Amino acid sequence: MSELTAAELRRQVEMFLPKVLKPSRYLGSEWNAIKKDWDQTEVHMAFAFPDVYEVGMSHLGTKILYHLVNSIPEFLCERVFAPWVDMEEMLRQRNLPLYTLESFQPLKTFDVVGFTLQYEMSFTNILNMLDLAGIPLRCEERGENDPWIIAGGPCAFNPEPLVGFIDFFLLGESEEQLPEVLRLMNEQKKHPLPRREFLLRVAQVQGVYVPDFYHVSYKQDGRIDEIKAEPGVPAVVEKAIVVDFDQAFFPTKPIVPYMEIVHDRMMLEVMRGCSRGCRFCQAGMIYRPVRERSTDTLLKQTEELVRSTGYDEIALTSLSSGDYSCIQPTIQAIMEKHSPEGVGVSLPSLRVDSFDVDLAESIQKARKSGLTFAPEAGSQRLRNVINKGVTEENLLAAVGAAFQKGWSNIKLYFMMGLPTETQEDIDGIADLAKKVANLGTQLGRRNVNVTVSTSIFVPKAHTPFQWEPQEAHLSVELKQKYLKDKLKDRRIKYNYHDMQTSYMEAVFAKGDRRLAPLLEWAFKHGCRFDGWSEHFDQETWMQGFKELDIDPHFYANRVMDYDDILPWEHLESGVTKQFLVEEHHRALDEARTIDCRYDVCTGCGICPGRGVQIDLKG
Repeated sequence: MSELTAAELRRQVEMFLPKVLKPSRYLGSEWNAIKKDWDQTEVHMAFAFPDVYEVGMSHLGTKILYHLVNSIPEFLCERVFAPWVDMEEMLRQRNLPLYTLESFQPLKTFDVVGFTLQYEMSFTNILNMLDLAGIPLRCEERGENDPWIIAGGPCAFNPEPLVGFIDFFLLGESEEQLPEVLRLMNEQKKHPLPRREFLLRVAQVQGVYVPDFYHVSYKQDGRIDEIKAEPGVPAVVEKAIVVDFDQAFFPTKPIVPYMEIVHDRMMLEVMRGCSRGCRFCQAGMIYRPVRERSTDTLLKQTEELVRSTGYDEIALTSLSSGDYSCIQPTIQAIMEKHSPEGVGVSLPSLRVDSFDVDLAESIQKARKSGLTFAPEAGSQRLRNVINKGVTEENLLAAVGAAFQKGWSNIKLYFMMGLPTETQEDIDGIADLAKKVANLGTQLGRRNVNVTVSTSIFVPKAHTPFQWEPQEAHLSVELKQKYLKDKLKDRRIKYNYHDMQTSYMEAVFAKGDRRLAPLLEWAFKHGCRFDGWSEHFDQETWMQGFKELDIDPHFYANRVMDYDDILPWEHLESGVTKQFLVEEHHRALDEARTIDCRYDVCTGCGICPGRGVQIDLKG
């Protein structure tokens, strides 16, 4: 790969950019982008999002960490995204390296490249980006002049399939953890230690997992026999937690892209964590406890965001924004202050059991868009199994109020293949959709449109369903076909997720480090953008399993025992294994667990175990 200066690389790239799809993905220079002096900063970090620009630029975590690192004078942070296939082809044809948007510096010249792990099906993109940058894929192949490769995000709670490619992982919330790691890197640049000694120092930081120090042995049947930590590192790595969320760093001058992105609006993070306790939901377990921002803090942030971006919409984001205890006064205050300026408010999701039609109407006065609800399951029995605190009465009351206020478009999200699911539960999805459509018609709404979407259950680490298998291919596909036939109604549209992609997601979600050679094999045989249906190649993946003698069913479809050592056993979310076992038992008993925000502690372990507590501002 040619050695070019940033200026030379920019000149060459700009010559062919008009020939690629959406060239503004690769230009940089957006409004509020930060360009710091390379020579006046001591540690240079590239924040790498392993998907296309418009997906990565919509991610709030990217915005927070980019601006956080750049707020520290001695650090520099620039962005890089996975180039689309046409841009990759252009770079490879011309032997040009992958570069960051701010300066066009080749990725290889940075001190550290930090990947965010949002989705298992982006793992091959990580290897592709390293290869495009001219950085050796394997940790042991890199030299002292290569950057450190680190990663964080939700998939870091089971990063084992990436072991061997990533030097170390950051578990939990990085607002305090990442700057501490970068300070250690700064010391390492000034006073270099051997690789192993430096990694030992980094492993002392809260939430940092260095796989080199953890050795895994296996039983004859393929299950894990032992995960043994070396002396000097924690036997169990505990995630990092931001205790004072109200005062935590938040960027109020975010980058405004030239092109439309997936979430093209201002974002306010009103709260972090969720204690609803849905048993399939990984985010609800790993981001505990619930911590809220005050209305005053949010209003100040809103004022600065409106002034610095020019957007006309602000989204109140969290895992469940409708549960934010100050939702009503916060929205009212934002609307009073900024609606005369043409700024509107949006909520990314609405909970059926806390739906307020007047609130929804106040933020969607034009009623141009529909309303989205997620019952998740078609029967009350199965909703109890998954601990989804929603009843059919809740749903019909919510959509009835919406129809009466003028809405016609309703979206309903369900999950298929959940533990204990029966044919009656599938029938329940169709019955519920028809009841919603019929209610709209009875209330005089013309052109009622009900969109039913079903995703496929993928068992995730650190959830009560982590021991469960994914349902078999054929069974799920038969259910999809059956439901499609049952939903033949001109008022109802049915969308469903591809089973093959969900199957691969399950393999890696429950996978161990023996899958790393498969990832490398798949990348070298052309796999990338596996989360995109037009690029996912099931045949290549299946060929890889066969050639490497790996049984994918062992990961995706095997029932695990409580006494099995899980690949992520040495990584802690703060929620205890005992609590997850008890929740799994309660699921099989079809028993609900209350939300601890409004009642007694449910004993998940996060608050007493980590010395933190739920922080509600309302």
